[in-house]
Order: sequence, then C-alpha cells, then structure tokens
Amino acid sequence: MSFSHLGLSEKVQAAVAAAGYTQPTPIQEQAIPHVLARRDVLGIAQTGTGKTAAFVLPMLTMLEKGRARARMPRTLIVEPTRELAAQVKEQFDKYGAGQKLNVALLIGGVSFGDQDTKLMRGVDVLIATPGRLLDHTERGGLLLTGVELLVIDEADRMLDMGFIPDIERICKLVPFTRQTLFFTATMPPEISRITEQFLHTPQRIEVSRPATTAATVTQSLVRSGREPHEKRETLRALIRGAQDLKNAIIFCNRKREVALLHRSLQRHGFPVVALHGDMDQSARTTALDQFRKGEMPLLVASDVAARGLDIPEVSHVFNFDVPHHADDYVHRIGRTGRAGRSGTAITITTSADDKAVGAIERLTGQTLARDDSFAAAISSEGATERPARHRGGESREGRKPRGERGGSRGRGRHTEPAASASPVEAPAPRADQRPADHSERPHKGRDHKPQDRKDHANESRRKPAEAANEAADHSHLPAFLLRPVRARA
Repeated sequence: MSFSHLGLSEKVQAAVAAAGYTQPTPIQEQAIPHVLARRDVLGIAQTGTGKTAAFVLPMLTMLEKGRARARMPRTLIVEPTRELAAQVKEQFDKYGAGQKLNVALLIGGVSFGDQDTKLMRGVDVLIATPGRLLDHTERGGLLLTGVELLVIDEADRMLDMGFIPDIERICKLVPFTRQTLFFTATMPPEISRITEQFLHTPQRIEVSRPATTAATVTQSLVRSGREPHEKRETLRALIRGAQDLKNAIIFCNRKREVALLHRSLQRHGFPVVALHGDMDQSARTTALDQFRKGEMPLLVASDVAARGLDIPEVSHVFNFDVPHHADDYVHRIGRTGRAGRSGTAITITTSADDKAVGAIERLTGQTLARDDSFAAAISSEGATERPARHRGGESREGRKPRGERGGSRGRGRHTEPAASASPVEAPAPRADQRPADHSERPHKGRDHKPQDRKDHANESRRKPAEAANEAADHSHLPAFLLRPVRARA
C-alpha cells in the first residue's frame, strides 16, 4: 500500500514524496486512517517504526481547514523531553512546508517572553513538555479549551520521568470531546490505567509485541571487571575494535557517570560529546547537532537520549551501564538499526549485573549472546594503559592498582623493569639514609638531622610580640581610622 491510499491530502502526499518515502510503515498504514476518521488511537510499536509520522501526517491534513486563535491552540502534542519536542517540530517543518501553519514549541531553557509572543499570534500546533506547558497555563497565558486533538507521545517514558500526574492534569484541562492519540513502545500497568481513564473506545494498533527489539540489531554482552577504570578500558577497546563503526551512542545510568566518561574519552583522544538532563538547552542542542552532522561521532548520554530521538544512521550503541529497568534496554538499542538498516548493540556487564541482564532477557524473550571476541583487544588495552598510570610499573600480583592517578608515592615494593621506568627520576639517596633495603618505606622526618628538627621547632615557637608586630601593619587603612579615640569618663 502507498501513501495515496491512506486518505492524506495532496499537499501532504507531495511533501512525503519529496522526502523520498513511497511505502508507509505498518504503524503508519494502520493508524493514519483511524486518525483521519477522528477516532481515539492507542498505538503500540517498537521504537524506530515511524510512530511520529503516524500522527504528524494526518494532523497536517486535518489542519488545512480552520484558523488558530490567540492563546488557544488547535492541537496539542506532549513530549517527555526537550529533544523529542524539537524533533517533532522538525517533522512539521519538513512535511508542512507548503502549508501556512503556526507551530510553537514550549520547552524549558527558553524565555517565557518569546513563547508568550508566539502564543498571542495564534497556534495551530503546540508541542510542549509537561512542566513548561503547565507553567504557561498557571500564568494565564495559555488556554487549552480549544484543543481538538491531543497527542501523548512516548507515554512509557512519561511514566519513568514521573510525568503521569502532570499528564492527568493536562487531560483534565482539555475538552472532554477532544480526540486523543496515545503512543508508546511498552505497556506497563500504570499506562494501561491512564488509557482506560482518558481514551474513549480507542482503536488499539499493535504492530509488534511490547518490548521487542528490532531484528536488524545484532546484540551481545561483553564481560568486564567491576572497577570503573576496567569498564572504561573495555569500552575503549570495543570502540577501537568495532567493525564498520560510523558513529555510536554510549549510554550511562547516571548523569555524573556521563560527565566522567566524557572527560575520560576526551583525554584518550576520542571525538566525543555529552548529553544529559543537567545541561542547559543550548549545550544540549549543540551536542546533538554535532553528533547528527558527524562532527563528533561519539555521544555519551543518559537515558534522555534513549527515547524517540531520530538519528537514522547510528551504527553502534554501547551500554556502558546495564540499565536499571529492562524497558530502557529496548529503547536504548532502538537508536540503532532504524529504518531497515543494520546496527550493533553491545552491553558491558560485570558480575553485579547478572540479575539485570536476566530481567532484560525475560522481557525481550531472547538470550543475549556472550561475545568474547574482544577479550584480546581488552587485554592489550589494559596492558598499555596500566604502566602509564603507576610510576612503579605494574603492581605486585594480587594487589589492586592505585587507580588512574598520575603517580605512586613509592609505598610497597615493586619489580620495575628498565623499559617501564617512570620518566620522572627519583631523587638521589642522601648520605645519612639507611641502606637501600630499608629505605623503600620512608618515614616522616627520617631525612632531617637533629639540628634541623631543633631549628624547625624554634621556628614554629615564635614570640607573640613578633607575631603581633607583623600583624600590626595598618598602612592600607585611611588616616582618619588611625586617630586615637578617647574613652568617655
């Protein structure tokens, strides 16, 4: 079936053809006719299947008639993150280029004044994140009583980010007679409750089993040590040894870990940018643009980049941390293997991740392959890295390295081969030191003569009068403050 059989307007069909698309995806083929028929829709499909176009294209057709009014948008799309909201706006700009529609974006990190100005002009399509949308309504600058079509996108991500109470408030602010479109990749019980509450006899469209992964993605697990520096060595070896790596997203569980890993990869010469929720909007937009354009082929990100971001040509996804929730794994690896392309997803695991890996395998219904092909590369990576981090060469067998600091203070005996000697030469031993076999563990004050210690003690016990004289320098004060003051009788 082609797009011409779905009931879209001629302008929209021309825009789709100009974009190079000829065949709709399964979710688009089944959802678009129901949307045009003004029915509520519950769409369930794995990430990367074209859910965004499934509601953007029919909305463009429906909005060709009518006119927007000030502060009263005709349609409302709610997205969990700023990046997803901006991406949906790009889709309207792309497919609605031939139509005179006013599209406004309400997200954090942008001044309220600019957004108020756009709302005053009248908005056909309002795309917003829940927090900023409610801020505008509470200020009285936005009325939702004119909304004819409400779209809740990435509903399961809304649940993870704690937006479900906000979604309930928004649904109560829009008219009861509106049309509602609900799209999600997974269906937790909380999402099922929301759909039963706010959708009216919806058309359920499920083009794939919930929480399934794309068949075009090759998945594998790579074992690593539990220490952070061991996981970073493993990741660097995987990046260097990966075949056909064009660009990659590296996912971490915490924002702090994103920042640490970003700095570590930069120190090792990798072209990389970071993306997490604590960054301001301009920095997040710049990082995504650099990654999309190929200027920075590596993106270290938190789960803010795991949902719905449409970067079609991501060749690899690396899970530096195994996600806490199994659903997040589906969304993370869905950033690769999109639009029929092949992709690779590699997850770094430790002994502490066995339970989380088991939950992922139960959710997806498949056993993840254990890949040991990178073991040699990881071993050589660690061999070349560790001497550079320890002045004394490799640590004694069975003793843990001191970490990734630049040097060692000489504690403990090391067998130091001549080839791995530190570039910083140790100072020559003093004549009054003990023999070499007893000098490896120096004690405080060993190199001080008795007279030196006496002088040091005398220096520390200075006379109070001398200290007071040194502290009595008032040359920096104005003269009137130095005049004597007579006490009153």
